[in-house]
Amino acid sequence: MSEFLSFLLEIIKLTIPGLLVFFTTYYLLRQYLSGQLALKQSESRQSQQQTTIPLRLQAYERLSLFCERIALPNLLLRVRKDGMTVADLKLSLILAIQMEYEHNITQQVYVSQQLWQIIKIARDNTVGFVSAVAENLDHKADGRELAGLILRHLANEDTTGLDTALMAVGKEAGALLG
Repeated sequence: MSEFLSFLLEIIKLTIPGLLVFFTTYYLLRQYLSGQLALKQSESRQSQQQTTIPLRLQAYERLSLFCERIALPNLLLRVRKDGMTVADLKLSLILAIQMEYEHNITQQVYVSQQLWQIIKIARDNTVGFVSAVAENLDHKADGRELAGLILRHLANEDTTGLDTALMAVGKEAGALLG
């Protein structure tokens, strides 16, 4: 029996230091690998930001340009031609707004959902405004009547949906940079 106890003590003497070395090595290796993983994730995030920030800034620029291009005074200068009727001008304005929107629709990937909703509301308000103003005119009348009436109504408004959209674009772009 004493031989057995002596054998058991020898096994314990050898096992305990081995287990201590094993657990110490395991702990240190685990800490090291966790640190390396965190470092890789940080590098990956930083690399991703270096790629996405320029794309997001470009999206904000394009959405600002979109708002400027569908602003009715600017749109009237580009779209209105001599000889257009009210119906022709209304249709041309609405088509130009829709084409600008479709040209910039992919920008929604790079901006917040809230900003995209503001952009869509601004577009819809602009189309609705054109339709509402044109509704009071004879569709066969000269398109200059519609253009003049649109400009008079706009002069009476303090801010438009496009002004709100431009401010929202600027605010979100500023938050990205600052």
